[in-house]
Amino acid sequence: MGDVGRSSILVHILVIALCLAAFGFAIAAERRRSTGSIVTDSSNTTFCVYDSDIATGYGVGAFLFLLSGHSLLMGLTKCMCFGAPLAPGGSRAWSIIYFASSWVTFAIAEACLIAGATKNAYHTKYRDMVYAGNWTCQSLRKGVFIAGAVFVVFTMILDVYFYMYYAKATSQAAKKISKTTPSVGMTGYA
Repeated sequence: MGDVGRSSILVHILVIALCLAAFGFAIAAERRRSTGSIVTDSSNTTFCVYDSDIATGYGVGAFLFLLSGHSLLMGLTKCMCFGAPLAPGGSRAWSIIYFASSWVTFAIAEACLIAGATKNAYHTKYRDMVYAGNWTCQSLRKGVFIAGAVFVVFTMILDVYFYMYYAKATSQAAKKISKTTPSVGMTGYA
């Protein structure tokens, strides 16, 4: 896991690289999300035609990159449950705060990415010929993948700080308090 008292640079680089790849895929998914257009054919039937569903693949790719980066970090730290005990102090407190916060942002990012990919796939693959009246073709709202990308960045930052403080808290020796006199006097009754 690196030197005593320091977190591993390789772990930081891998987590950052996987999260940045997820961020890039989320931005690409937002830019390439499907849009529909109303088309009328020769028999005077109006229906929606959707363009490519490449955004679905980008969204799933972002989901998988973020999942692998977070899983790598949680596997190395054993989710703070099964590894070495954390020494009491500020590093332990900050590692617990960053741990909980990173899980919250991770869940939000994954939900945005998979919901956007699912909704985009629904419009492109499964509703390519919807008979339309006087309404517009449904499409994925702008900003779903962007919200996922923002929470990917938050997750990356929190993961880096979590691992830094976790490594510091596991490498610190627990402070033992040695008292020369007992704290509770044991006097006999006469």
